Amino acid sequence: MSRELGEMLLKAGKITEEQLTKALDLQKKSDEKLGQVLVQMGAITDEDELSEFIGRQLNIGALRLSDIELNPEVVKMIPLDIARKFNVIAITKLGKTLVVAISDPNNIYVLDAIKFITGYNVQPVISPEKAIQKAIDSYYKDTGAIDQILKGLSEQDLELIEESEEVPTEQDLRSQVQDKPLVKLVDSIIGDAIRRGCSDIHIETYEKKIRVRYRLDGTLHEMSPLPFKYRAAIVSRAKIMADLDISERRLPQDGRIKVKIGDRAVDLRVSVLPTIFGEKVVMRILDPGSVNVDLTRLGFSESSLEEFSKAIHLPYGMILVTGPTGSGKTTTLYSALKQINHPDINIMTAEDPVEFNFEGINQVQVKSEIGLTFASALRSFLRQDPDVIMVGEIRDGETAEIAVRAALTGHLVFSTLHTNDAPTTIDRLVDMGVPNYLVASCVKLVMAQRMVRKICPNCKAEAKVPPETLKMLGFSEKEIKEVKVYEGKGCAECNNTGFSGRTGIFEVMPVTPEIEARIISQASSADIRRHAIEEGMLTLRAAALEKLRKGITTVSEVLAVTTA
Repeated sequence: MSRELGEMLLKAGKITEEQLTKALDLQKKSDEKLGQVLVQMGAITDEDELSEFIGRQLNIGALRLSDIELNPEVVKMIPLDIARKFNVIAITKLGKTLVVAISDPNNIYVLDAIKFITGYNVQPVISPEKAIQKAIDSYYKDTGAIDQILKGLSEQDLELIEESEEVPTEQDLRSQVQDKPLVKLVDSIIGDAIRRGCSDIHIETYEKKIRVRYRLDGTLHEMSPLPFKYRAAIVSRAKIMADLDISERRLPQDGRIKVKIGDRAVDLRVSVLPTIFGEKVVMRILDPGSVNVDLTRLGFSESSLEEFSKAIHLPYGMILVTGPTGSGKTTTLYSALKQINHPDINIMTAEDPVEFNFEGINQVQVKSEIGLTFASALRSFLRQDPDVIMVGEIRDGETAEIAVRAALTGHLVFSTLHTNDAPTTIDRLVDMGVPNYLVASCVKLVMAQRMVRKICPNCKAEAKVPPETLKMLGFSEKEIKEVKVYEGKGCAECNNTGFSGRTGIFEVMPVTPEIEARIISQASSADIRRHAIEEGMLTLRAAALEKLRKGITTVSEVLAVTTA
């Protein structure tokens, strides 16, 4: 648009031919927009004057953002990354029309993208680029904090560590990470992730960039990249916070950070791993304020909750929760322990790691490097007069044997395994060396679980799904005609993902006398599964379809986490 704008200004008598030629030459060297160059040259009085001129030429309005106060709720209809990338900000809503200020109103792609994201028709008005940037910084204060700090960092005359032949000394590294802007940057990354409700922070070093990603609702989202030259200092700052050796860059290290956000303390489990281009830092956020340990709010169906609640109040036996990493097993076990945690019950847990502390429960952190394994902790527990024992995970035959023995000698034992569904858990225990008759005697309930993302209520809308897909999911012909399914279109409230929060789906299999007989007779897991379904067990797919019928989750989520 540069030449066209120049011709329009020349024709209107706003600039001379000489000024246009000079501005075009300068633009090629500076890579800035022609309008900005003309303002810097003094050929145009200010950017507002230029915007008003362009607005008249294009027959759209021009707006001085400094003269008005915007509604923050309207502003955040456009996600921050879109606002910054395309230099656009939402001004007001007029019925089904969203008025937006933009520095380049000819960019039809941006206007179409905003229409898709918000669901509103878009009416552009033109404003200067710097004015829009200032407004974005002002109205997206919380989410833009890191960008503001980065801007401040770029203005500092910091002597930062660069990759070289020499390995920096510990003194060099410590001196770098004491600079206040850098300290504030790392603190803000952590604070921002906690405020968003994220579970993990990934800081990754590549050949020419540092990538930051947050895991929110089980999915990784890429954030604004950090300047590459700060790579060593950022990692060193994280190491110092976690009390790790900042001079060791060849070996993996693990540590912990404890921070205070408002009135609550939050723990972070830190893992540092050497990669070919530097060190990767992953921080697992263990926020007691975000964990939901109420069994009634985890997502159980009424019948499944009844079966599980009955089992956790048994005097002895084994209850197993299965599923992949990140499926919510620990939260379910904590919820169960919280429900039965009374002064007259001695509860002991062996965990790796201890994610949350609970008053009234004796929690032990497993440390394999010094010999404190799940198996050795279990042996010690049996000498501590326990009523209830929780083993974080049954990883080997030794742990399985001791856990089974505890369950058979009058203790209620909770633990987890990594299997795909409830019936195959029986096979897994047998593979570990536990005889079928002992499995049948001690296991009282097995539960498989997954997590599905919930549709954002703010942008929820009915979705059109082909009948073939619904049939493949498991809906009957009658249901296909009647069922309504939904999806999130994406909005500012959900960071344009269409999802907000997660809920569990559960496959609860009580070991009834009939199933016990099948285990003893070494029946296949498929046979056990068929009989459990006949007795009323909801499979993971059936539980997910219940969430779909109720408009809680989407077809894509059901397909992503369950199989027929």
